Amino acid sequence: MNNKKGRLFVVTGPSGVGKGTILTKFFENNKNDVCYSVSMTTRKPRPVELNGVHYFFVDEDTFKKAIENDEFLEWANYSGNYYGTNKNFVLEKLNNGINVILEIETNGAKKVMEKFPDCISIFFAPPSLEELEHRLRGRNTEDEESIKKRLEVVKSELMMIDKYKYSIINDEVENALNKLQAVYDFETGNKNE
Repeated sequence: MNNKKGRLFVVTGPSGVGKGTILTKFFENNKNDVCYSVSMTTRKPRPVELNGVHYFFVDEDTFKKAIENDEFLEWANYSGNYYGTNKNFVLEKLNNGINVILEIETNGAKKVMEKFPDCISIFFAPPSLEELEHRLRGRNTEDEESIKKRLEVVKSELMMIDKYKYSIINDEVENALNKLQAVYDFETGNKNE
């Protein structure tokens, strides 16, 4: 089989920027040499989310036991919920030559970038704060206080954009998807025949 190690891609950006939508389309086009790392969270699932596909949804006690057992590559508390990336899953895939994409919040991304300085870090940004607010409100999944909290977090996240190898503005899903594909192809040496 393949002796080449997989590449680690760290994808982050503000809540509501469209990371999930873009990555869903990306994975439809890239099925063979890349996998999505499913994170664990204490957040309640949204109506369209499935356990084990979008996240592993667990209670706080289960998450804290995983922290104690050193099961995470990174973990963070974001907007009152815990999120974490399973260390063994990621390392096993990389060692087997499979590229891994982590879709994580910015604090987690920073931790992974410190542990894996050669990872490919990608920050998705909104075209504007006003557009991001519109998207967050359009989801109808959060109350006014949560939206205001998220927008305050976004301002500090955007100030860190220069810490990432790539930044992609999600002005339109197809444009952002094409930019992500170009980054992936460049970093993995894939050529579209």
